[in-house]
Amino acid sequence: MSRVAIDQLRAVLEQRATRLGFDRQRATLLADHFLDAEMRGASGHGAERMRWLHGFGDLQPEARPTLIERGDGLARWDANGALGYPALAEVLAAELADPPSGARLVVVSGCFPTGRLGYFAELGAAAGLTTLVTATSTARIVHPHGGPPLLGTNPLCLAVPGDPVTVVDVSMGAITYGGVLKAAATGQPLPEGSALREDGTSETDPDQVIADRAGIAAFGGQQSHKGFALALLVELLCGTLAGVEGHSAAVLLAAPVADAITPLRAGLGARHVPGEGSAARLRASLASGSVELPDDLWVWLRDDH
Repeated sequence: MSRVAIDQLRAVLEQRATRLGFDRQRATLLADHFLDAEMRGASGHGAERMRWLHGFGDLQPEARPTLIERGDGLARWDANGALGYPALAEVLAAELADPPSGARLVVVSGCFPTGRLGYFAELGAAAGLTTLVTATSTARIVHPHGGPPLLGTNPLCLAVPGDPVTVVDVSMGAITYGGVLKAAATGQPLPEGSALREDGTSETDPDQVIADRAGIAAFGGQQSHKGFALALLVELLCGTLAGVEGHSAAVLLAAPVADAITPLRAGLGARHVPGEGSAARLRASLASGSVELPDDLWVWLRDDH
């Protein structure tokens, strides 16, 4: 592993994004998204994703999301060929510039990939709104009894305003696809039971998942049917609101009327609150001024060719 200064990593990520054709603003956004994930310990959504993007054959760096429809409490957008990371960020920026007095559901069709949803949910919370974000993705999760990959890992993320902001971010997979990519890149096996073959038996080779010869198991172990049901819930929610062609994201923005977390924190005492680990890792990374990256990834990021 290589210990890399945060500013140095940010610079090379921006350079890589620029090389893909993104303008300065979007290159900065992509670098910020990946760097934020690395500093929080969510490396599956971090710098490795920049290498993943370089394998895309149909990037449209200049494409911009378009507003399709606005009604009472609902705004429909289309990413219009734009990469999911900037598309969702730009849609949220537009919606937060005219925030709802009550609640608004924002749907973005053709929106992929979106990355770490907490990044977007915190944008809404910073504007004082309770923000629920979910998104579909490439079919990765298999039914608990086997079969082909059928659903995305389809996370749900809620950010609640406060000091500190409370963020609950849960993927429906036993592992994320970013974790699969990281395992493949570092030559590590997948945890036993985190991926399944079509016959329902365990698969530990990440390359088999990448090749769609196996899929990610839903979280929950012996109760994985519940994780699968939640992934299906997200698939149905986004599909019915945004259409079934491609992937989509849905964001609920709502003005809070009460502080719900403070009494719960009192009951939890010193016990872990979801999101606290991520925030603590971010603080530690900022304090040290650096993060760790796999050696081969750092070499690739700095490669001028």
